[in-house]
Amino acid sequence: MADPSSYRPKPGQIPDSPGVYKFRDEHRRVIYVGKAKSLRQRLSSYFQDITNLHQRTATMVTTAASVEWTVVTTEVEALQLEYSWIKEFDPRFNVKYRDDKSYPSLAVTMNEDFPRVQVMRGPKRKGVRYFGPYAHAWAIRETVDLLLRVFPVRTCSAGVFKRSAQIGRPCLLGYIGKCSAPCVERISPQDHRELAEEFCDFMAGHTGTYIRRLEQRMKDAAAAMEYEQAARLRDDLEALRRAMEKNAVVLADATDADLIAVAEDELEAAVQIFHVRGGRVRGQRGWVTDKVEAVDTADLVEHALQQLYGDERGDAEQSGGSGGVPKEVLVPVLPSPVEPLAQWLSDRRGSHVSLRIPQRGDKKDLMATVQRNAQQALALHKTRRASDLTTRSRALEEIAAALDLDTAPLRIECYDISHLQGDDVVASMVVFEDGLARKSEYRRFQIKSFAGQDDVRSMHEVISRRFRRYLQEKQRTSEWEPDQPDRPQDADPAGAASDPTADGTADHAADGSDEPAGGPIDPDTGRPRKFAYPPQLVVVDGGQPQVAAARRALDELGIADVFVCGLAKRLEEVWVPGDDDPVILPRSSEGLYLLQRIRDEAHRFAITYQRSKRSKSMKAGALDAVPGLGETRRQALLKHFGSLKRLRAATVEEICEVPGIGRRTAETVAAALASAAPAAPAVNTATGEIIEEDGPAAAGTPPVPPGRRPRGNGT
Repeated sequence: MADPSSYRPKPGQIPDSPGVYKFRDEHRRVIYVGKAKSLRQRLSSYFQDITNLHQRTATMVTTAASVEWTVVTTEVEALQLEYSWIKEFDPRFNVKYRDDKSYPSLAVTMNEDFPRVQVMRGPKRKGVRYFGPYAHAWAIRETVDLLLRVFPVRTCSAGVFKRSAQIGRPCLLGYIGKCSAPCVERISPQDHRELAEEFCDFMAGHTGTYIRRLEQRMKDAAAAMEYEQAARLRDDLEALRRAMEKNAVVLADATDADLIAVAEDELEAAVQIFHVRGGRVRGQRGWVTDKVEAVDTADLVEHALQQLYGDERGDAEQSGGSGGVPKEVLVPVLPSPVEPLAQWLSDRRGSHVSLRIPQRGDKKDLMATVQRNAQQALALHKTRRASDLTTRSRALEEIAAALDLDTAPLRIECYDISHLQGDDVVASMVVFEDGLARKSEYRRFQIKSFAGQDDVRSMHEVISRRFRRYLQEKQRTSEWEPDQPDRPQDADPAGAASDPTADGTADHAADGSDEPAGGPIDPDTGRPRKFAYPPQLVVVDGGQPQVAAARRALDELGIADVFVCGLAKRLEEVWVPGDDDPVILPRSSEGLYLLQRIRDEAHRFAITYQRSKRSKSMKAGALDAVPGLGETRRQALLKHFGSLKRLRAATVEEICEVPGIGRRTAETVAAALASAAPAAPAVNTATGEIIEEDGPAAAGTPPVPPGRRPRGNGT
């Protein structure tokens, strides 16, 4: 725990001007980003008597080890820079709204020759009109199904559209009248585009025109005694009215607005947003956050606006009347000062945005509805989270008690070795923080200093490499001492993710993860580093020998504040260094269950990497040594015969049947395979079964008996 006075700037160093400031911890990781109208006044408030600070603010300033700032011209620039840095550094003490799902929108692809109506998620695309977001995709599909009676716009995929055009017959929707079938030219491209534009106008709230038009057509048909046509128009009117009922009218003046409400307690806060377009609620979404910093309702509203509109550009009408920044934003409390935030919203919209509190009438009533939804969302979140959070906390406490640790291990790293009979030896490192997997910090290693089935030696090498890198990163951090708190950061095109490991062997980040590599921040580049974050507990997959090897590696590096234990598979006992007897946790223990989850995740990650390497090496085998045989023809031979075993048994004439293989090449291949001694059969170390060349191993996956989970090294 740091003393804030140890890094307090000297008197006169902090400028009395608008700016953005960053607190960093001892690892140079940004833990908090804030903005201020006066940097001198705001930063001075953090360095007063710690007993006068809010509990969370006191935790932040004692966790921090330095403070930096950047001066800007206006408060609007400070707001923009603060948002950019929060998105870049993801500080742990800033408010983080967690959107619990990806909300779908109704999209009309006006950028295509034949516009298509569909449900769409993710980032917005140019030329597509959006309506929403909606809470559920099925609600969009029900609305579209009703509207297709009146606006039979294309809804099929590109493949279905192309297929129908080729065979000259429309799909089912074309036969039942819910598609105008532009694929078979029942409607011209221009008429179909006008139909799509009418659909968009209706969804944007311009409903009166179409209702009156259909009513008049229905009356005219009835007057002309065309009763079947009048009945169809009557059904179309009913479909439109039912579609309109799904978005109830809440404001009488066709207002475009977003209403934001906040429900909070001492620890958490829930935010609910209603998107009102054309006087109707077109979408709803919500976030929940932990109040890791001392914030009031006004601060929560400001953070919610940044989260909601930070990536928006242009006005709402450009995205179908329901996205972007609307003309009016209604909030329960106005941030102070409100002018910079209102200007920031107006800049993002491209025109004036009214940011205010509803005082009376329908808008105030609707705000009360949004507030009730926020309160219910907070209550539901606390109910769902209680059991999960309590279970994880109890598991960490049980582990700390069983291993006699001073505190619960908030960061746990687990290591596993995987190989197949000593070949392609690899290792994995998985990370769990607060009982949850942190996949962005997974790492995998290739063991290249030796070959064989020595798991103990492999474990010693992996632990040494990982913590040797940690010491190097720690040394680099301690050598950098900023002369000025607001020193600019220089860009590094290579980035931390391209650094080699300490011994020159490239270690690989986790596969399948969209998150950036985690770890403390490089002081020169401002980007995360690998391996620079020490754990409180290291778990190895194995018993006494593996635990002793890991402990020896840490002792050789002079690291004494990281605890080591091992989890053996046979009896699920926990081994600690220097003890002849294991620690036995009850089978019902949450701590044992968490250790098993971590160990199994490390095993899965290691065996996945090992299998990928083995599959690459087994594709060609003995064909690599055949002169004049390139990769294309090697693959053709393997594809034709299925395996090396069948290819070795084939005659020269059978080999000549492969496209691209002449008789001379076939004779060379047959002679090379005949002279090569057959390799010893591979054995599954867990089951004792022989892995055939033409079996599953040829595809890189050893066979596993039904119902048996792969276990052991490399299986």
